[in-house]
Amino acid sequence: MSGSNSVKSAASSPPALKPEFAIAEFPDNNPDGNLTETEKAEVDRKLVRKLDLMLIPWLCLLYLMAFLDRTNIGNAKIAHLTTDVPMTTSQYNLTLTIFFIAYSVFEALANIMLKRFRPSVFLPITMILWGFCMIGMGFVTNWSGLMAARFFLGVTEAGLFPGVNYYISCWYRRDEVAVRVAVFFSAAALSGSFGGLLAAAIQKMDGIGGKAGWRWIFILEGILTVVIAFASFWMVHDFPDDAKFLSNRERIRVTRRLREDKQSSAEHEEFRMAYVWSALKDWKTYVGMLMYMGPLMPLYSISLFLPTIISNLSFTDKTQIIRNQLLSVPPYAAATIVTVVAGFLSDQQNRRGIFNMALAPVGITGFVMLIASERPGVQYAGTFLGAIGVYASIPITIAWVANNIEGVYKRGIVLGFMIGWGNLNGIVSSNMWSDPPRFISGHATVIAYLSVCLFGGSVLFHILLSRENSARLTGKRDHWIEGKNNLEIEMLGDKRPDFIYTL
Repeated sequence: MSGSNSVKSAASSPPALKPEFAIAEFPDNNPDGNLTETEKAEVDRKLVRKLDLMLIPWLCLLYLMAFLDRTNIGNAKIAHLTTDVPMTTSQYNLTLTIFFIAYSVFEALANIMLKRFRPSVFLPITMILWGFCMIGMGFVTNWSGLMAARFFLGVTEAGLFPGVNYYISCWYRRDEVAVRVAVFFSAAALSGSFGGLLAAAIQKMDGIGGKAGWRWIFILEGILTVVIAFASFWMVHDFPDDAKFLSNRERIRVTRRLREDKQSSAEHEEFRMAYVWSALKDWKTYVGMLMYMGPLMPLYSISLFLPTIISNLSFTDKTQIIRNQLLSVPPYAAATIVTVVAGFLSDQQNRRGIFNMALAPVGITGFVMLIASERPGVQYAGTFLGAIGVYASIPITIAWVANNIEGVYKRGIVLGFMIGWGNLNGIVSSNMWSDPPRFISGHATVIAYLSVCLFGGSVLFHILLSRENSARLTGKRDHWIEGKNNLEIEMLGDKRPDFIYTL
């Protein structure tokens, strides 16, 4: 088929690097032309290891601080925040809701700004801003001040999570993304453990400087965020075509391995509104949004209310604040381990959907246990299963959608819409936990989200992708490239007939 030959030609052509990276030593942009396959594999392994060491650990630290800062209000609540700053249950819930409104509105824009203003500038500046918002929360004296601080915290944090997930997908092959996203996202689960331990330690400062313990939680964690933000000007790297820690040879290798994976995400691309319209017209955007809202509402339910849920178990004493903070640590630790393992296995098998379909019932089982039993041991065990099912499915969902969207800006826009919509469901999380001590309505809502959106959405995505793969493999999409040159075919992105979707 002539169309197929055109696609193969486009896919095998050398990647476009910025002019300053094209050097005479590699006139065909292939520094490994004289190496054997074994030598190439070893060079590739060392390159990926270098990327992992230079990129992932610091990104994990950034997200740990982001998630810690947005959810530590749950720890502050049981440390008497709502007593010292008088507010009703509805007003407290509104302080949670206002964050998600601001966060979701600005997320879709954040990935465009990340690409245009460079990660090494955009991410540290947003961190400095949200760090000051967090410090400000330690000095609020009324509900209105707390609302304002939470709103601006949502605005300034909006760029990190969708930006970094998009950023990771621009560095690695599609079968390498899930475990890296899982390791990055595990910082969220780790922040739950770390947040409980840190809050328990900071709570002991109650009364120092005339400030309550919950104020010190906000102030000290905000200061730590600002310090890490300033270090990030040197520790956060730009995209492959700009990253200074890579040599010219390594830049070429990164872009070539992405091109061989049917990606062009490492290459320079100017923003055009056509990429926005392409994302809006793609059915994968909307199925991804459906699927991602499944674990996001439960995620924030766990993060914001787990300390409260635990303090209402009959084997705890609400007055033992530090002990209840510590009891929230083990469920997060278990979720962290399973999140990384699931991501690793997903990459190893190059499968996404089946893991979501397996994890959703685990989370559902956990929340059913919280509803069905009054026994504290059963309920506490339910928090483990709930955290595992929710946390481990999020990076796999992100990797699954990112794997199947091609184009630098289009992928960023789709992920921005998907993650922003998912986080908007945090509004539901903020307002479903008003019937203590059992919180039956909240648990039931979580079960519905996991069943319909995560499990049902994953099944739908798998079926639709499978059908499209079958059509492409049997030549039914070859007419899409008839009459097009190599550049025009390349511009089709994930609509190229030779782009096979990851299931």
